[in-house]
Amino acid sequence: MVNQIYQPGRTPLGPPPNTGPPLRPTQPLITTNHDPPLAQNLLRHSTGVNTGSSGDQSTIDHYDSVEGGGEIMQPIQQGLHTRRTLGYSYPTLPPGYQSMASSGIPGGQLVNTEGPQQPSQVPHFNQLMAGMGGLSLQQGQQSEAARPINLLQERNILPSTPVKAPHANLHKELQKLNCNPDVFRCTLTNIPQTQSLLSKAKLPLGLQLHPFRDLSQLPVVTSSTIVRCRSCRTYINPFVNFLDQRRWKCNLCYRVNDVPEEFMYNPVTRSYGEPHKRPEVQSATIEFIAPSEYMLRPPQPAVYLYILDVSHNAIESGYLNAVCQSLLDNLEALPGDSRTRIGFITFDSTIHFYSLQEGLSQPQMMVVSDIEDIFIPTPDNLLVNLNESKELIQDLLRTLPQMFHNTLETQSALGPALQAAFKLMSPTGGRASVFQTQLPSLGVGALKSREDPNQRSSLKDVQHLSPAIDFYKKLALDCSGQQIAVDLFMLNGQYSDLASLTCISKYSAGCIYSYPSYHHKHNPVLVEKFEKDLKRYLIRKIGFEAVMRIRCTKGLAIHTFHGNFFVRSTDLLSLPNINPDAGFAVQMSIEENLVDVQLVSFQAALLYTSSKGERRIRVHTMCLPVVNSLSDIYAGADVQAVTCLLASMAVDRSISSSLSDARDALVNAVIDSLSTYRTSVLSQQQQQQPGVMTPSSLRLFPLYVLALLKQKAFRTGTSTRLDDRVFSMCEVKYQPVSYLMLMIHPNLYRIDNLSDEGSININDKTIPQPPILQLSVEKLSRDGAFLMDAGTAFYLWLGKKCCPNFVSKVLGASSYPSIPQNMIQLPELDTAESERTRAFISWLREQRPFFPILHVIKDESPLKASFLQNMVEDRTESALSYYEFLLHVQQQVNK
Repeated sequence: MVNQIYQPGRTPLGPPPNTGPPLRPTQPLITTNHDPPLAQNLLRHSTGVNTGSSGDQSTIDHYDSVEGGGEIMQPIQQGLHTRRTLGYSYPTLPPGYQSMASSGIPGGQLVNTEGPQQPSQVPHFNQLMAGMGGLSLQQGQQSEAARPINLLQERNILPSTPVKAPHANLHKELQKLNCNPDVFRCTLTNIPQTQSLLSKAKLPLGLQLHPFRDLSQLPVVTSSTIVRCRSCRTYINPFVNFLDQRRWKCNLCYRVNDVPEEFMYNPVTRSYGEPHKRPEVQSATIEFIAPSEYMLRPPQPAVYLYILDVSHNAIESGYLNAVCQSLLDNLEALPGDSRTRIGFITFDSTIHFYSLQEGLSQPQMMVVSDIEDIFIPTPDNLLVNLNESKELIQDLLRTLPQMFHNTLETQSALGPALQAAFKLMSPTGGRASVFQTQLPSLGVGALKSREDPNQRSSLKDVQHLSPAIDFYKKLALDCSGQQIAVDLFMLNGQYSDLASLTCISKYSAGCIYSYPSYHHKHNPVLVEKFEKDLKRYLIRKIGFEAVMRIRCTKGLAIHTFHGNFFVRSTDLLSLPNINPDAGFAVQMSIEENLVDVQLVSFQAALLYTSSKGERRIRVHTMCLPVVNSLSDIYAGADVQAVTCLLASMAVDRSISSSLSDARDALVNAVIDSLSTYRTSVLSQQQQQQPGVMTPSSLRLFPLYVLALLKQKAFRTGTSTRLDDRVFSMCEVKYQPVSYLMLMIHPNLYRIDNLSDEGSININDKTIPQPPILQLSVEKLSRDGAFLMDAGTAFYLWLGKKCCPNFVSKVLGASSYPSIPQNMIQLPELDTAESERTRAFISWLREQRPFFPILHVIKDESPLKASFLQNMVEDRTESALSYYEFLLHVQQQVNK
């Protein structure tokens, strides 16, 4: 989803407004205008729907006034983490530090919910700046990133190890202070001084955020005083300037602020008069337990509502058994406290409610057949306290799959079921989890099939990427106003119009899962994936009634947002739920020249209610240098962040204009940036050289864009179903960079010859480190075994003449033909080869929160096509090979 700040007369960087002519296919994704500053008014959704009641809006407005941003992270999940103090305590509490009964943490105490962390010994920002006379560039790093490379001459440009985010070109001590790029990163780690310089570089300026990411270390501060700039409301951070012990200058708006008396006491050193050594000024990511002024109402409880399709199609798929069993297994682990509430709605052509009130001998089912005017039969008994009604809930989960076992009902009234959920949850807010298996066919929100397989041809553009009706978007905006997020699980065997259905999650800050052709017997691999994903979904941390605001140094401006949310004001995102797997992107512009500025800062603040009922604020701050030359801009480009931001922009272009327009714009992004680099940065002698010249920092840019063109979201040809394409587009907009890049350009390893050479040791385990290979079939061999890490899935391809030693000692098979066709896990064999292989795959899995399923693919496997489709350097039915693509780029650049 995208929301734009729009001013008449200014061409947005993202898609155009809904009015006006479509963009030309050749128009680049990045505009080059130099128009007046962006307006402060928000381009509202085209539906014009009211986004919530006045009471809800006042809640947001209040958050807007006290915060302007919020983030969410569950404090501690039961059984997963232990809360530990760092050993810092106050001998006596100075004024302003009061105990907070709601948190149980002594006032002003610094706690760590994830693990121990030592206080930073980094010199203070002021000392660094004074000692260096300003910015000190890391010249070695800078010169390597700027080194020209001829891509037509240097074929093996792919690093043998995973690509890492570039460090900001700052003094190493400042680098230590900066935010972790896995949480917060910028497409350009060197910020252009002017908008005209940025426009000339033809690269997008934007931020990539993973704000609620699971962190191994997170400092948490309890204080009755949270120090913020009195003008722009920026939270005090490592990059402010302390003019003296009593005054600090904001690094975003430059206002000079007084240091509060209570901030003079340092809980870490137990000393007075050293505000620059406090944890808030030593860590770029920090979490506050918010005082009472950050709460307009008491923090809401954790509320979970499950909305389950029980039509014949749904029961036949067998998904209901999996959902009920997973809930039974994980009921105790659901994030929450003694106030946690839970409820269930099932639907086919009618809506079924379940009374679970304490004192009943068994759950009571109530059927509402009037789906045209849905009502709640017993509002007080349907969302019940989990602890008080646990036995009734368990009874319902055990009996639910059998209740509809012989159903002949084929209709689906999804829309009325969602309306019922909205009415039921409006008083509290919470998380609604919807499980749907087919195209909604009855009542409001009913849809008709729009997919014609004949329209998949590469000669025609893809139709129906936009929603057919606005019902789901309107309802999502109403849900957002009432602090309800709707998560959608699609388990459809046939076309179900995801372009329409996903709106319910996009605009309510929900998440979207898709399991096409799910069936408990016919597709065991997908069953395994669904069960793993569902467990993660049920027990991962969650934050409620959240808002997030992004602030930046004066002169910079936010242009467009990407992700699942609704924009409440120009820079305030409404997030009824926030989860640790959600990513966001922001396009930026330069409103005022940064001529007198050496450094700029960005800050994301997330205000949320934890599942334990605590109001918390997570703050991330990033600092970057300002440069005045094109060569420095190119040297500081973060090629993965650039690629992911362009991908989000291309999704918007596909929907607002056409898929072919988006594809052309992606290619033009490469051509335009390399053309400018060739003509404006390279010497005359270098310009005369034939080939495709690129700075080292962008050497993977053409490869990544080619990989994007072959990704499900953007590829042409007859093989991509419309729902699969739409889901892929949703992932592009929602996934954080580290996960999305593996989906765009997977990592390929040869693993039949793993050794301990170059391995790493983690927790007394030896982890092999095989080199990453290019994604081309020329890197495969029939006697080898190759593992492809595609982010959400692993593909283990076995050549027909795969080494017998690997087959027996790793796969446990006597020969290649005896390897099971649907093998999805490796046996635990007592061999060195087996231990090495399993250790490597486990290590890869541990680097992400979800569980990628392993697909073992033999030469005749139907999944072989999926494996080969990811060989992005090779020619496909409708796309160039990497070498052909470079020749095309060369021809256009040299025009």
